[in-house]
Amino acid sequence: MSKQEKVIKSKKVRYTVGEQVFHVINVIICGLISLAVLLPMLNILFGAFSDPYEVMKHSGLFLYPVKPTTYNFSLVFKNPSIFTGYLNTIFVVVAGTTLNVVLSLIGAYVLSRKGPMLVKFFTMMIVFTMYFNGGTIPTYLVVESLGLINSRWSMILPGAISTFNLIVMRTAMAQVPDSLPESAMMDGANHVQILFKIMTPLCKATVAVIVLYYAVAHWNSWFSAFLYLRDKSKYPLQLILRQILFQDETNSMAAESLALSSEAVKYATIVVATVPILAIYPFLQKYFVKGVMVGAVKG
Repeated sequence: MSKQEKVIKSKKVRYTVGEQVFHVINVIICGLISLAVLLPMLNILFGAFSDPYEVMKHSGLFLYPVKPTTYNFSLVFKNPSIFTGYLNTIFVVVAGTTLNVVLSLIGAYVLSRKGPMLVKFFTMMIVFTMYFNGGTIPTYLVVESLGLINSRWSMILPGAISTFNLIVMRTAMAQVPDSLPESAMMDGANHVQILFKIMTPLCKATVAVIVLYYAVAHWNSWFSAFLYLRDKSKYPLQLILRQILFQDETNSMAAESLALSSEAVKYATIVVATVPILAIYPFLQKYFVKGVMVGAVKG
């Protein structure tokens, strides 16, 4: 053993018995929480790939696919409303997230500057809306007065800015030294150039987290569509999924086989609606810590 290795070994942290017990308890608790989260997901995943007749007879959780098959997914994709729901959801996610992020960047830039008057007042008024809002009926009346009933934009415009995301973005921009935008302004840059060429690149980690927050919110949104949309061809994927789960629309999808278990089709539909957004998380995981740190000091 080299001298350096001996020094490193001698500096190894020694935990007391109490700390070791505390660590073991933490591991057990985290393991139980992980199981509570993973088991329902694995049950749905394995059930989706199981033979529908076996799903009908099975009781308890699926710990592995029983007679693996993709027949359930073929039934799901034969339903044209699934593709229509995908297209509507993609439109809402792309258009809504773009609008959300642009407006949040503009609002955060204004609120993060120390120069403009009444910045603290407007910040307090905006934060107030985090805890108190008009409610469902007043919001519906506003949407109706704007002529957005039965429009996809009714899922986007009423929630164009999330107060929490705006405050998180403002906090990130407030950490940028004032000397940078001031120097750029002395060189002839305007506020738009400062925002998108200086502030946004410096806060790209927070921007990435905000993009993910908005995108996930739009992807999972169904209640606004349930309230405002009348035409089923405009329904997002999550609202179609809700109908399948709660209104037993799987009967028409499973008409080819009288013995087919509707539960298998439900499992497959849930997987189809969930996998795309889950696939994005690994690529943005490295930005989560930054986003959480900024959110923790958002005040």
